[in-house]
Amino acid sequence: METDLDPQETAEWLESLEAVRRAAGPDRADFLLRKLATSTRYLNTVPTAEEPPYPGDLGLEERIAAYDRWNAAVMVSRGSKLGLGGHLATYASAAWLYEVGFNHFFHAGHDQVYFQGHASPGIYARAFLEGRLSEAQLDLFRRETAGGLPSYPHPRAMPDFWQFPTVSMGIGPLNAVYQARFNRYLHNRGIKDTSDSHVWVFLGDGEMDEPESTAALTLAAREGLDNLTFVINCNLQRLDGPVRGNTRIVQELEGVFRGSGWNVVKALWGWEWDDLLRSDELVARLGEVPDGQFQTFAASTGDYIRSHLFEGLDIARAYSDEDLRRIVAGSRAGHEPRKVYAAYRQARDHRGGPTVILVQTVKGWTLGSGVEARNANHQMKKLTQDEFRAMRDRLGLPVSDAALSEELPPFLHPGPDSPEARYVAERRRALGGPIPRRTVSHHPLALPGDRPFSRLEAGSAQPIATTMAFVRLVKDLMREPETGRRWVPIVPDEARTFGMESLFPTAKIYSPLGQRYESVDRELMLAYKEATDGQMLIEGITEAGSMASFTAAASSYATHGEPMIPFYIFYAMFGWQRTGDQMWALADQLGRGFLVGATAGRTTMTGEGLQHADGHSQLLASANPACLAYDPAFAYEVATIVRNGLERMYGPAAEDVFYYMTVYNEPLPQPAMPEGVAEGIIKGMYRFSAGGGQAHLLASGTAIHWALEAQRLLQEEYGVGVDVWSVTSWSELRREAMATTGVPYLQQALAGTEGPVIAVSDWMRAVPDQIRPWIDRPWTSLGTDGFGLSDTREAVRRHFGVDPQSIAEAVLKAVGG
Repeated sequence: METDLDPQETAEWLESLEAVRRAAGPDRADFLLRKLATSTRYLNTVPTAEEPPYPGDLGLEERIAAYDRWNAAVMVSRGSKLGLGGHLATYASAAWLYEVGFNHFFHAGHDQVYFQGHASPGIYARAFLEGRLSEAQLDLFRRETAGGLPSYPHPRAMPDFWQFPTVSMGIGPLNAVYQARFNRYLHNRGIKDTSDSHVWVFLGDGEMDEPESTAALTLAAREGLDNLTFVINCNLQRLDGPVRGNTRIVQELEGVFRGSGWNVVKALWGWEWDDLLRSDELVARLGEVPDGQFQTFAASTGDYIRSHLFEGLDIARAYSDEDLRRIVAGSRAGHEPRKVYAAYRQARDHRGGPTVILVQTVKGWTLGSGVEARNANHQMKKLTQDEFRAMRDRLGLPVSDAALSEELPPFLHPGPDSPEARYVAERRRALGGPIPRRTVSHHPLALPGDRPFSRLEAGSAQPIATTMAFVRLVKDLMREPETGRRWVPIVPDEARTFGMESLFPTAKIYSPLGQRYESVDRELMLAYKEATDGQMLIEGITEAGSMASFTAAASSYATHGEPMIPFYIFYAMFGWQRTGDQMWALADQLGRGFLVGATAGRTTMTGEGLQHADGHSQLLASANPACLAYDPAFAYEVATIVRNGLERMYGPAAEDVFYYMTVYNEPLPQPAMPEGVAEGIIKGMYRFSAGGGQAHLLASGTAIHWALEAQRLLQEEYGVGVDVWSVTSWSELRREAMATTGVPYLQQALAGTEGPVIAVSDWMRAVPDQIRPWIDRPWTSLGTDGFGLSDTREAVRRHFGVDPQSIAEAVLKAVGG
């Protein structure tokens, strides 16, 4: 409301508030203001009288929704005969939330939709009606080895259909916020016009308990992301029972979102409530009824509802018990397309910030009294023949009793030339084509020439850490005329730790607001500089947010047809072990880019200790089939791996993989790249220093420097000559050995040599032990098993038995044995 319609009343309220402040103090006044600011009456934001005209054919849309409800239930029930499981109640609750979107809002040309994972049967059913999926495919729901459909949205399983993996609950809403933000980033940097794009996110009220679900709400409001809408299906139930049995989830979520700066639209009551809600007392009661009790009302008789909810209210006398049962049990805004449309329209028209729509429904709606609003309905996998008959009658579908007498209920399709099929086809044509749909239409990027890599390949007598070597390389690559602007540096508030402050004045830090202040270090050469077209994403102290940004950039080649080259650099200890679920979702989404675990290793971070000492992320990364995990020792290895990554992920035969590279903060002289080692670097190992071959030291990362010192000690003090091998990837050696039908590469590399093998790294021994089955000679592994310690590098390495002297002792023992 822009105009004060009653200044006198306003003045009285302000005087009252001032009186509270004087009498009870500013804290009390602040409390009252916050209560008023974060909650509104338990009513629809858009009253029935103010709903916009509905733009579609409601009769046809109701029949379309009926077919989709039926086929979703049949799909799960048929699969359950084989013990495959599935979920009936989620889509039944949310069907109209999707149908209205499909018919009037989801634009395939520029919108992105995060579908609720457990609602996937309904999305498949809609695609079946559109002719995109066959009955045979529906009948193979959850039977992927037979060419059927995956249980949930998985782009890797259906790369032409699903865009976003969402069933690891909490990751969807977090990624969606950063996706909407990344859309603006592309626009502000002049890479793609995304001004028409809108991100729709469908969630359950139970999912909002996940901390990731609300982790980025203030970011969305702060950056004014009016291209983002959350639709939260408030059916008041989670997997085992009520979401908030003793309180009210709608009001709780309204407070959370409104307090975070979001526009809140409530769509709670169906039109049959309109006359009843003229009673202020009833509205007040509804705002106080705990959700557990309201769930009970939805499954109760009319006399129970009258005595427990409407007792003493004159307005209820005009209604029979059956009327009250029907209204309270099922008249919800989420089951009425007019009200869903009104809420969506208001959200889409809102400017200046994101919107959340809180929609009330009944979980399991239309599936019968044995399912609707029942605590166990999330675990119900099939309907009986009688329940299908009741559903058929309720939805008015043309299926005979004879067909329902068969062991398996039939799928229904009105025919490709039916009014229903023609209508859905016309609506999707008007909205740019089918959704969900994933397309990859970009052309390969022009790969950089040799110049950006040559500085690292030349080596350096001046000590330099591999972390800094990587940063210098990327800085040069960002100057490339063809691909430089496509790099997306992502940092969780540690840019100076990684030596990246040199990028501040040139690449600049992205902010949709630009820089509205004078930086305190503005007179310095490396001043902190924000800009609307900034290239760097400095996310603050949020690894989860940084991974969400990385995922948006890493999949831009598909979501926008614009390949971007993200690198996310972070403390290695705060990567896979903190946000590993997001990294698996990244693999599901077929993301491409470079994850860089900096300050890696268990002994390299001097003085930091346990919580900063990463000795296991290489092992965790090796478990992900889409991840190529490397542990380079030298700057030239970093350059070779990055060059290979650019070719594999962005070249003519682009692959759906991403790279994890661990780099270290220990400054050491960097040798020049020897001739003929590039292939070994990429495949996983090569001989770096020949020294006699009595034994073979296999070392990765910073450990190669300990191995080289041990090589010197052994030769000078004991007359034992050993070869030192640089292992750039233990996991790639293992994968190649497992996949090959011939002689594995690592055996080819060691061919013609003799003597025991001693493996050493700054990782737990399980990392090098990955290749043990293919070593046909005595094997010893040295590593940093256990917890990290605070001390000098030398002391900690001695403690773990990986220092040069300990390595030499292990070699002598192995040779002597």
